[in-house]
Amino acid sequence: MRYIQLKIVLCFVLFAFLPAKIFAQIDQKINLAGIVIGAGGKPLVNAAVVSKKDNVTAATDKNGSYSITVTADTDIEFSAAGYTALILKATTAISDINLNKENSNLVQVAFKKEESKDLMGGVSFVNLPEILEKNYTTYSLDGVQAIIGGLNGNLWGMNGILVLLDGVPRDINTVLSTEVEQITFLKGVSAAALYGSRAAKGAIYITTKKGKVQKQQITTRFDNGVFVPKSLPKYLGSAEYMHYYNQARVNDGLDPTYTDETIYNYASGKNPYRYADVNYYSPKYVKEFYFNYDANIEITGGNKSARYYTVANFSSQQDPLQSFGEAANNNNNRFNVRGNVDIQINNRISATIGANAIYSNSRGVNTNYWSSAATLRPYLFSPLVPISMIESSDDASMTLVKNSNYIVDGQYLLGGTQLNPTNPFAAIYAGGHTTFTSRQFQFNTGVNVELGDVINGLTFHTDFAVDYSNSYSQSYNNTYATYEASWNNYAGIDQITSLTKYGKDSKTGIENISGSNLGQTVAFSGQFNYVKKINEQHNLSAMLIGSGYQQAQSAVYHKTSNANLGLNLSYNFDQKYYAEFNGAYVHSAKFAEGNREGFSPTMSLGWKLSEEDFMKDVTAVNNLKLNVSGGILNTDLDVSNYYLYESIYSQTDGQWFSWRDGALNRSTDVRRGENLDLGFAKRNELSAGLEGAFFKNFITLNTNFFINEINGNVIQASSLYPNYFVTNFPNTSFLPYINYNDDKRIGFDFDVRFNKKVGNVDLALGLTGTYVDTEATKRAELYDDSYQNRQGRPLDALWGLKSDGFFTDALDITNSPSQTFGQVKPGDIKYIDQNGDGIIDNKDEVYLGKAGWYGAPFTFGINFTSKWNNFTFFTIFTGQTGAYAMKNNTYFQMDGEDKYSINVRDSWTEETKETAVYPRLSSLSSDNNFRSSDFWMYSTNRVNLSKVQLTYDFPKKMLQKTFFNELSVYALGSNLLTISQNRDIMELSIGGAPQTRYYNLGVKALF
Repeated sequence: MRYIQLKIVLCFVLFAFLPAKIFAQIDQKINLAGIVIGAGGKPLVNAAVVSKKDNVTAATDKNGSYSITVTADTDIEFSAAGYTALILKATTAISDINLNKENSNLVQVAFKKEESKDLMGGVSFVNLPEILEKNYTTYSLDGVQAIIGGLNGNLWGMNGILVLLDGVPRDINTVLSTEVEQITFLKGVSAAALYGSRAAKGAIYITTKKGKVQKQQITTRFDNGVFVPKSLPKYLGSAEYMHYYNQARVNDGLDPTYTDETIYNYASGKNPYRYADVNYYSPKYVKEFYFNYDANIEITGGNKSARYYTVANFSSQQDPLQSFGEAANNNNNRFNVRGNVDIQINNRISATIGANAIYSNSRGVNTNYWSSAATLRPYLFSPLVPISMIESSDDASMTLVKNSNYIVDGQYLLGGTQLNPTNPFAAIYAGGHTTFTSRQFQFNTGVNVELGDVINGLTFHTDFAVDYSNSYSQSYNNTYATYEASWNNYAGIDQITSLTKYGKDSKTGIENISGSNLGQTVAFSGQFNYVKKINEQHNLSAMLIGSGYQQAQSAVYHKTSNANLGLNLSYNFDQKYYAEFNGAYVHSAKFAEGNREGFSPTMSLGWKLSEEDFMKDVTAVNNLKLNVSGGILNTDLDVSNYYLYESIYSQTDGQWFSWRDGALNRSTDVRRGENLDLGFAKRNELSAGLEGAFFKNFITLNTNFFINEINGNVIQASSLYPNYFVTNFPNTSFLPYINYNDDKRIGFDFDVRFNKKVGNVDLALGLTGTYVDTEATKRAELYDDSYQNRQGRPLDALWGLKSDGFFTDALDITNSPSQTFGQVKPGDIKYIDQNGDGIIDNKDEVYLGKAGWYGAPFTFGINFTSKWNNFTFFTIFTGQTGAYAMKNNTYFQMDGEDKYSINVRDSWTEETKETAVYPRLSSLSSDNNFRSSDFWMYSTNRVNLSKVQLTYDFPKKMLQKTFFNELSVYALGSNLLTISQNRDIMELSIGGAPQTRYYNLGVKALF
């Protein structure tokens, strides 16, 4: 509150000292009337017509008509949502006004809005309301990869994007797509420079919706969707597991564990309580589908003096676990309210204030079911023990039943064993529950002051924001007893002879609070803006900016801070030749005094060729613009901690007695060397862009080529110093942190769009793509063999051994290089000796391929829209190629007592040696087989049918006698299909909830 009061006082002080016009003149009044039209020549409803001098406002009616009385020769502003405002001198010649959306579209860039046609290097944007009309989603970035180039989970292959929500660093999940007006992707170094160090990997700026000059409008959406699991892991049943485990024992030269009779009993299924065969992914435990509900209402309106926007949303999602025990109450609920008001205080001063509150709760069971499902073998225990099968004469067991606090459905005790006294099923039935609660509050305000009476074209703008978040878990943690049955069948039927109890039942009723987390963000910016037009051709603008923010987190000593001064200088001649300078003076407390500041200069040049005389006769080209950008951006984004420039001393980890009896000696050890010259890493970049429209806008193109290096990444490198800088005893290191490693990225992105009207059908096709090639250009490393050098390889390189099939027999093992990863036997993986030293060890690891940690080398998207009458069909395809991954979880790599998946069916034996594709099974450790190698590598090339939506807009004639202004219904499906040779691998989730397809029915109404 102190900050708000201070801002208000400062604003009024500033206003008090502004020069004012003392004398007013009496001018002639004239009446203006006409129609305001927009894209496609359609009349614009609720377009604003404003005369600031006369303090009058008019809005167009449903036919786009307006009428207003103003002073002659004063400035009249015509504006509408999604269009750039048009300012004209008031004369009687003014009548119909055309706001051409295609040629005029404001885009939010760093600290200002810019005409889309004047954008400089490395900027892409989407106007989300247009997308939502045909592609409804709740996540703001859903499907954007198929609409703009350069985005593939990161920007231009750099992880660590700065997300700005209305200019404030915030979690992208705190805003829903229905609340968003525009998303801008600041990819190039020049585009992001004004945000300083924290934007060195690019920035995403999300602009939320604002109120409009119009009568109140209410928009509602209701959605009901269903999630359907794509693929579930396939594990062996009890009998088959026992068969293959016996095989593993024999492979190890050991006796089988399970007899044929035991295997038969488990295979027969005659008594699942005695011979357990638990399928953790069966419909008994995992739902075949579950629902999601979403409701949204938006209210907007206002006049010249005040405009308002409010949105409220509630969503609820069910849990994929079946409704048994505490899991029946599992849920995820979210409610949020966002609102803002824009106020025109007087002709010079305007202000905005906004707030957002998010309340979310999720209730779950006190166990990790999915982790257990991936590890617990199917025969270990029966989840339930039937009371009805206890022998009638077993009084001791019936006493246990009588004293149990947990009788499931009045028929079952909770099952368990001595090795599994607690288990996921028992925990779901009797272990209690946990509720996770999250609260987030966001507040922002801003003031804009016109300073034209001081300097023509000068304005001042300031923003201030405070966010709070807190989260915690409330749990009831119950203890419970489980029971293991001893069986007999001497009466000809299976009966429980006795029960063994493990643990005890206890329901304390005590509520536990844990995981409390508090967060705060404080952000501020102030800027002077100057805009000047000279002789209708020379367009000048400048900004001087001071900005910064701090983010505090509970239990974290240092706040995340970003502070910098920014300078923007822009010039264009007649919208033909462009030049722009962006520079930031950044500060970081992560470095020593005297080395905490850095200047980041960037420059962009543009040339609109289509405006040149030699292009006037080229009718195929409607627009063609080239731009080049380059610069240096200082960053501490990858510096892991504070005080790394200091040396660290501590007492020794050990202690010992000296020769003098009873005297205890301790020593002081050095943990790190000092380097007061430690400083910023630098992103050096050069990029070139081309945008154009051809054949009467049938084809539009936007593409960028970029090359950047991040030099001076901070590392602690032992290979650059003598080996005596580090000792193991005493535990000492004189190694300092230094700026050394360099990374390089080269790539391009593009989005191409085709628009065509065929008869009554409007067709639009968009193609997007991003290619990034990364390289570690400088590394501190010391390998005996050059093929192991990381320098010159991709940043996301996969390293491992090259396999050469399986060992066929003992002679093959004898004639092969010596193995150092444990004892090998026939059926184990054989590796290639890369350096010819006759030994297979870590020195034989080589580069295997790109892992795609920074995005696959090439990612692409396709979007297609077809509109006929009131029907709109929309679909998105996305894909990637050129990257690989490892099958390195326990679903693929199984040994010892691991749970077996169906992959073991293809394991090596003497009988299957010619066809086996999986190494021999072992009941011991398989260190040799389960190493990083090309044997486990697979391609992640894929094409996804990501979205399909069909929308029907009811004709306005049908709605004339209803209370609806607009009404639409739609059906959609997302994550529908993956086309890939390794689809079965990529659609699996091991140790987590299943991946899903989503189907949704929705309705949107405007009142």
